Formats: sequence, C-alpha cells, structure tokens
Amino acid sequence: MAGPPRTPTLADVAARAGVSTATVSRCLNAPERVVGPTRERVLEAVRALGYSPNFGARALAAKRTNTIGAVIPSLGNSMYAGGIQAFQDVLAEQGFTLLLAASGWDAQQEETQIRALVARGADGLLLIGDDRDPAIYDFLALHGVPALTSWAFPAAPGRTAVGIDNRAAMRGLAETVLAAGHRRLGAIMAPSGGNDRITARLCGIHDAMRATGLNPDDLQVIETPYGLETGSRAFARMMTRTPRPTAILCANDVLAVGALRQARRMDIAVPEAVSITGFNDMELALIADPPLTTLRVPHADMGRLAAQALVVMVRDGDTPASVEVPTEVCLRQSLAPPPPD
Repeated sequence: MAGPPRTPTLADVAARAGVSTATVSRCLNAPERVVGPTRERVLEAVRALGYSPNFGARALAAKRTNTIGAVIPSLGNSMYAGGIQAFQDVLAEQGFTLLLAASGWDAQQEETQIRALVARGADGLLLIGDDRDPAIYDFLALHGVPALTSWAFPAAPGRTAVGIDNRAAMRGLAETVLAAGHRRLGAIMAPSGGNDRITARLCGIHDAMRATGLNPDDLQVIETPYGLETGSRAFARMMTRTPRPTAILCANDVLAVGALRQARRMDIAVPEAVSITGFNDMELALIADPPLTTLRVPHADMGRLAAQALVVMVRDGDTPASVEVPTEVCLRQSLAPPPPD
C-alpha cells in the first residue's frame, strides 16, 4: 500500500528547475536578485510541485515570523476599517503579514487574544487604547514582543502611541458647540468602562464646559452600545430629560446618525430645535440629513503611521517617539444656535 504523498522540498524544486537550492531560496525571498528566465523556471517548478516554504523552520532560524498581530475592539465598528486597511498595506510593503482579532470590548477576551497571538509567534502587536491590566505589558516584555497603542494619545510612560488626543479633540468640538450659544448639553456615549477613549472624550466636554463657566455635573450623559438603533433609543431617552438639552454630542457618527433618525421620527427639527454632533467624520456623516457636524479623524493616516512605527520597533528594537495625529472640526448643518427659551 502506498503511503501518504511526500511533501515536496526545496531540493525537489531546485532539481526540477535545474538550479541550486540557494537560487531557489533567493528567488523566493529576494526575487529581484534573480534574472527573469531563471526566476520563471523556479516559479514554474514551485507551482508544478505544489511547494510551500517551511515558514516555521525559517522563523526558528531567524527568530522572527514576519507577522504582526492586532487586537481591535470590534470588526463591526466601521471606524476601524480604513485604519486597519492602511496598517495592513504598510505591513505588506515591509514583508509582514497581519493577524487580526476582535475582542468584542471584553478585557478578558482581549487578554486571551494577546496571549494567543504571542503563542503563534507574532513579532509585535497593535493594541487599541491603553486601558488594560499592566500585567499584560509585563507578559509582552517577558516574551520580547513590542506593543504599540493606537487610536489614543498621549502614551502611558515608557510606551509608544500613535493616535489622536481624544480629550483635546472632543474639547475642541464642545467649544465649537458652546461658541454657537448652547448651554444645556447632552452626550450620547459608548460605554466608558474599560474604554479610555470614551472617558477622555467625556473629560473633553467637561473641560470645555468648565472653561465657559458651566458646571460639568450638568452634562446629561447616556451610555449605549455602538449602533444606529441604540443611538435612536438614546436620543428618545435624552429628549425626556428636564431641562432638555439644546445640543447633543455623540461619541461617534453612527450614534449621531441614529439620533438624527429618531429626531425625524419624533418630529424634532435638527438643528432648529436641537443640534447633534458626531465624531470620526465617516462617509455616513456627509449623507446624513442634515449633514453632520463632526470631528474628522484621519484613520488611514493613523494606521499608516502606526505600522511604520511598529515595524521599527520589531526590526530595530527601538522605541520610537509617540505621534499625535491631528483632528479637525467639520462644521455642517446639524449644528446651529440654540432655539430661544
């Protein structure tokens, strides 16, 4: 009885192509160094034999797998899509493969995924925000795996971050709302527990209120999960508050568009009766009715810069300086002065 088929080796490819094993290796790892006809013969032999390089053995020899792990809170949150795509594009240009996991906003699940990515040989990790058990960073240091945090700035002491200053950004947006004359503010936020970005945005609104002489305790806050419908329900609840806010700042554009939709259902005019703002400046903000005043976050730039920094950390063992990615308030028709009392 015939045994299982033998896995083709580098030597088999070399024999079929009529070249040395060194030439095959060079063709697979640095094809620009191999002349065209030879390279084509080698690649034809690879295809014909079904050869696959033994990356496990290569990783053991190089002590590197050329993989980068990233743990994001959710694959369903579209604000991460552009940033992670840009992050992956840069990694691919540098010869790295991305391993992506989503924690579902669960700290324990995130820790499990971090440990799993390290066990699978990830050379470095991208993490979102900095609010996690310090023991995780001790674990990464023990295994020599550098981690970069993104979507948040500044970095914790001794760490590197590439992201936006959520507190300063939201303060700037809140100052714009207050400059329009609003004094009764509401906020529809994602759950702040374990989410330093949301906590920072709330602090930014408080900062702006305090600077205007308002009591931050008067900010009316509803926390709700990400989604159009959850934003709608939160807006309906907010409109039952006394006194009713004249402006509502939302943690992201999806919650804000949900609030806009509910305002139409309740026949509440935006911005004549209440102003609504978002955060991120997704395409959704432009097609909203009315178009959404929001804060532009350059997610693709953030992803590219994060990948460049993490590659340096992995390849050179350096700790690059943290980078703050600038944001910009986008004024559109969902913000206007408050109605007269």
